[in-house]
Parts: sequence; C-alpha cells; structure tokens
Amino acid sequence: MTVLQALLAFSLAAGLLTLTPGLDTALVLRTAAVEGPKRAGLAAVGIITGCLVWGAAVALGLGALLAASKLAFTVLKWAGAAYLVWLGLNLILKPRSAFDLAAGAPSAQGDFAWMRRGLLTNLLNPKVGVFYISFLPQFLPAGVAAAPFIFLLAAIHAALGLAWSACLIGATRPIAGALRKTSVVRWLDRLTGGVFLGFGVRLALERR
Repeated sequence: MTVLQALLAFSLAAGLLTLTPGLDTALVLRTAAVEGPKRAGLAAVGIITGCLVWGAAVALGLGALLAASKLAFTVLKWAGAAYLVWLGLNLILKPRSAFDLAAGAPSAQGDFAWMRRGLLTNLLNPKVGVFYISFLPQFLPAGVAAAPFIFLLAAIHAALGLAWSACLIGATRPIAGALRKTSVVRWLDRLTGGVFLGFGVRLALERR
C-alpha cells in the first residue's frame, strides 16, 4: 500500500465513521439546538482536540513500538483486523433502530464550559482510544516513519470531524430529523459495518 493509497483508504473509512452518529454527534446537535451555534462550535472544538490528543498518544507510543518490533506490528495487525471484523459484523447484524439525541445533553454553564465538555466527552471515552490503537496503524505504509504518519491520520480524522460538525451546526433541524428515522440510522450502521468488515479482511491478508 502506497502513501497515497493509505491516505485515500483511511479518508474513506474515517469519513464513514464520522458520519455514523454517536455520542459526539449527539453532543453537537443537542448543543446547537438548545444552546446555539457558538456553544455547539466550542463543543466541537473540544471534541476535535480530544481526537488530536488520542492521536498524539497513539503516535508516540505505538510509533516507537512498531518501528522497533516486526512482531509487535504483526500482533497489532491481526488484533486490529479482528477488531474491525467484529465491529463491522456488529454494525451489519445489529444496526441501531434509533439515535437518541438526549444522550448528548449535558448541563454546563458558560461558553467555554462546552469546549471542556466536548474535550472530556472524547478523552473519557475508552472506545476512542481502543479504536485509534487498532485502526490507525493499519494504514501505515511500509518504509514510512510510524509516529508522524499516524498523527497525520488522526489530524485527517479531526479535520473531517470538524467539517461534519460545521454541517451539523448549520443544518441542525433537518439533520437531527433525519437521524431520528430508523431507516437512516440502520443504513448508516450497515454501510459503515460493511466498510469496516472489508478493511478488516483485507488488512489481515496484507503483508507489510
């Protein structure tokens, strides 16, 4: 896999992950609807900052390990592929029938409290860390320095998240309405699950 292929493949997978509604989406939509676009924007900045912190931690920690050990790369590759297959199958076989916006309705006071809320929501979610640890290294091309490239992938994911958050804030009511439809939520879950399943199988078979 070349650098360009890795970036394109990651951008596709990360884009679908960004569009699939979760706690971050709920927080931004709920804040935009109740508190206004300014506070929703601050919450989104907090979430994106959290992604970059996770990305830096994974890049520094795993970058050194992967550069030093071929065995570590192999173990992580298989573990990550298994995780992606499991995640994909769950999304395909057990898609959600509803997306609860109330799940992202915290109580906070002051504008910058919302940025702190977004940051903590992201940093205190262990699923983000597990996903980054298993997902980002799978797109590392041979012969490329691990740490900078992994952080670049995290930065791409953060940029996609920021763009999607802007769309959510700009079109809060129609997007929130669409995400309340069972068919939309199920379609997004199954589409994302199919992509993750495909990546998991391909990455398991790929040699470094």
